[in-house]
Amino acid sequence: MDPLYGQRTTHPKGTPSPEWILVDAENQILGRLASQLAKRLMGKHKPDYHPSVAHGDSIVVINASKVKVSGDKFNKKVYRTHSGYMGGLKERLFSKQIEMDSRKIILHAVKGMLPKNNLSRKLMTRIRVFQDDKHNLESQKPQKIEL
Repeated sequence: MDPLYGQRTTHPKGTPSPEWILVDAENQILGRLASQLAKRLMGKHKPDYHPSVAHGDSIVVINASKVKVSGDKFNKKVYRTHSGYMGGLKERLFSKQIEMDSRKIILHAVKGMLPKNNLSRKLMTRIRVFQDDKHNLESQKPQKIEL
C-alpha cells in the first residue's frame, strides 16, 4: 500500500475551552493589530490548531477609538456599504467613521483577515470591541496581553 493513501486527518480531541484575553488598541496600527487578533481568534498560536475547528480565544478589545493608521489613510481610506437598491451606495471616510463608531473599524479589519467560510461567522461572535477602556466582561477574567 502506498504510504500517501493510508494517512488520515487528525482532529483535536475534546471540547475547546477558549481563554479570554484583553487587548489594548491604544496607539496600535490597525492592520497589524487586526492580523494578530485574527490569528488569536482562529487559534493558530495553539499547538492543536486545525483549520476546520474553532479552537481560538475570545477577545476583548478596549480603546478602539485610539487606534492609528499609517500614511494618509486617516483622510483617504473609505468604508463603503450598499443597500442593494439603485443609488444605495454609502461611503464614509475613516476620519468620520472613527468619530461615529470606532468599533466597526476594528471589526471590519478583523473580518477581512479571517477565512471566507461559515467558520468565520462563528469566530466573529468571539470578539468584543469597546470604544474606551471600560468594558462589561470582568466576570470572564480576561488576561491582558501585548500584541
